[in-house]
Amino acid sequence: MAGGWSRDGAVSEQIEASISDELARMQAQKRPQGESLTHCAECEEPIPEKRRIALPGAKLCLDCQQERDGAFKARGGVNRRGSKDSQLK
Repeated sequence: MAGGWSRDGAVSEQIEASISDELARMQAQKRPQGESLTHCAECEEPIPEKRRIALPGAKLCLDCQQERDGAFKARGGVNRRGSKDSQLK
């Protein structure tokens, strides 16, 4: 269903490549390891059991973790298609 000069299936390949890149980036992130603490390392509040089970090695409660992570930081995407001007050169 790709249009223009691209071959059939090119759009699907672009989508799959973008998903694969994002999955690889997420898997490369550091994750806590070891046994989860029962109380937050910063505020001493109890860490809920569900969080400890879902995230082995959790050291912070959800509030402290969100505060540490800060606001959402948008990432710039990769323009795999390019502009029409670049295709005409």
